[in-house]
Parts: sequence; C-alpha cells; structure tokens
Amino acid sequence: MKLGIVGLPNVGKSTLFNAITNAGAQSANYPFCTIEPNVGVVAVPDKRLDTLTELYKPLKTTYAALEFVDIAGLVRGASKGEGLGNKFLSNIREVDAIVHVVRCFENDDIVHVEGSIDPSRDIETINLELILSDLEMLERRIDKSQKMLKADKKYAAEIEFLSKVRDALNSGKSARSVEGTEDELELLASIALLTNKKVIYAANLSEQDFASGKLEENKFLNTVKKIAAEEGAEVLPICAEIEAEISGMEQEEKLMFLGEMNLEESGLDRLIRAGYHLLGLISFLTAGQPEVRAWTITKGTKAPQAAGKIHSDIERGFIRAEVIAYDSLINTGSMTAAKEKGLVRSEGKEYVMQDGDIVLFRFNV
Repeated sequence: MKLGIVGLPNVGKSTLFNAITNAGAQSANYPFCTIEPNVGVVAVPDKRLDTLTELYKPLKTTYAALEFVDIAGLVRGASKGEGLGNKFLSNIREVDAIVHVVRCFENDDIVHVEGSIDPSRDIETINLELILSDLEMLERRIDKSQKMLKADKKYAAEIEFLSKVRDALNSGKSARSVEGTEDELELLASIALLTNKKVIYAANLSEQDFASGKLEENKFLNTVKKIAAEEGAEVLPICAEIEAEISGMEQEEKLMFLGEMNLEESGLDRLIRAGYHLLGLISFLTAGQPEVRAWTITKGTKAPQAAGKIHSDIERGFIRAEVIAYDSLINTGSMTAAKEKGLVRSEGKEYVMQDGDIVLFRFNV
C-alpha cells in the first residue's frame, strides 16, 4: 500500500512524514521545502505477528509494509505550473490513496500560504487543482478514443462514460463520485485520475487541542468532518507535533507517553488502520520455523490468488489451503493441539480469505 501525503505548504505534512517514517525529510517554515518527493517505508504494527514469533521462535519475522510519499506543498494554480505544479501532480498519480493533511490549528509563528486558517478553502484549493489536472488528462483520453471510434464502434460507450466523468469534473465534483458499471469503473481506474483516489483527511491539531479530549469543540475539525462526510472520505484527527515527539522514543517510553495523554495508540497506528479500512485491505499470516509473516490482500480475495501473493507457482499449482483462525491457534496453544480439536480446515479454490487466517498452501507444479 502506498499513501501520498499532500496538502498546502506549512500544514504539517513533512513534520508528520518525518514522525511516522523517521526518514528525515526536511521541515522548514516556508513553502516548497520538500522539493523531491520523500519516500519512507514503515512496518505495519501487528500484535498477532509478535505473539506468533514468541510461539514459533522463527529465524525471521516479516511485517506487512506501508509506503509513504511526502509530496511538495500544492498551491493555487499548480495545474497550470504554479509553485511546483505538475511535478507534484505526476508524483501523486502513483499512490493508492491520498492522505490530505489539513491545518486545524492557529499559530502566528507558522505562516499560512493563504494568510489565514480556513480548512474549507484549503481543501477546495487542493481539490480544484486536482480536478483541473484530471480534466486535462481526461480530454486527451477522450480525443484518443474518438480517433479509435472510426475503426471500432465499441469505443462509443467508452466516450459516453468518460464524457459523463468530464461533466462531473467540470461541475466541481471528483471522479470517484461518478457511478458506473463494473467495467466502466475498471476503465476509470486504468486512467489513474487524481480525484478517483480515495482520501483520508488528516486534521492536524495543536498539541493542546489534541490532548484536551474536547475535539468536538474544534471548529476547524468539524468543518473537515462535514466535508469528508459529503465525499465519503475518512477523517483522522492527529497532532503532527506529538507524533514528532514520540517518533524517537523506545516502545516502552512511547506507551507511557501515550498513556499520559489518554491515547491507546500512536497516530501512525491509527493512520494505518484508516488506510486498510479505506482501501478494503486485510492480512493473512504464514507461520513456521523459517519465518512468521503477514501478507496484505484485498477483502474478498480467494485462496489461490492469496497464494499468488507468496509466489505465482503456488497459485498456478494450488491444491488446497490448510487454514486456522489466529484466535483458534492461540487459544489451543499449538498447531498440533488445534488439529486434534479439528480446528484446522482444508479449503479449496473458492474459499474467501479472512483477516487473521493462518495458512499453509498445498500445491504441485
């Protein structure tokens, strides 16, 4: 999973990126300090893997990975080349979902590129630039399809649907708001429009507001929540400064710090969960002496395709999957005890994988 962290300059993007990846992206109090996209890969925390590691004592434990891309601050007119313009827009097309950082705090010492704090205006600024860029790309695709229409009439339906998407963009709506058939939405996904990507709004609060426990009183956050509800997006209240404080702490110290602030988990953990939920992802597990590992798949994936995540040969020669739920294995204490109780199931090609399934794939190539 690849998430692009975006937003106007000086909203806390790079501070948040640094905190969650410890990748050392430059952070400064002026626009465009992030010139090249910074990329950081983090392990997805999973207590199930920790427990399985204690149980199996493997040579290696491999967590699922999450890639963050911190992209330069976007300003009004970027689609026409203002600021870093299309350099930003080309980088963001590669991500699976967008983490849109919105400033929800006031601080006279940190300049705002628009001169004041207004989440609604800031979100509209970003979205408008994405829409304008998408319109340019969509026009090119429609022109290409119209040329192909002369040789093949099947492109008529494609042009009709893409024109519908264009109309939505022209009215200020995102591509993801357009309804279509499965084939039409697959076509739309292949064009990689920016406004077709799912969004998590990371509402960046001051440490004082975030720690107060009275988030409902933050008018800026309430504005973001209203916009997200209308778009079907996720909202994640977060404090980049707190994340920066705990990023260098040892695990025990970090938990103590979070406990003092009445927080059960870090912003990174909450962001990862939000990303998995937004993209419809789950993890299945493999466990043994050589390695304990988490594998990320989309909800609804069947056993052979899940096996293909490990190796294409396993999918091609798939015979069956020996499956046990994580809780069942832990409750019985061992795979041997679980088998004696009949908790290990033999599943075929139509089995739909569940989050936390521990699997051994049988195959023959």
